[in-house]
Amino acid sequence: MTRQLTAIIEREDNGFVALCPEVDVASQGATVDEARNNLKEALELFFEYASTEEIQKRLHDEVYVTHVEIAVG
Repeated sequence: MTRQLTAIIEREDNGFVALCPEVDVASQGATVDEARNNLKEALELFFEYASTEEIQKRLHDEVYVTHVEIAVG
């Protein structure tokens, strides 16, 4: 079985941090690809070892990624 999840990746200092908001799992890497691959591995481990209760507690089925415009200054 496969599942489609969201990966939000942003630069942090000299590397990249990857976050999956559906289950609040994060990882990092030196490049975007490395951060994405490390997140994928972390997610696979989470779903393999977490209890059903933990997965249900943390899983958000609906996550929306969008932009908002704000006034600054």
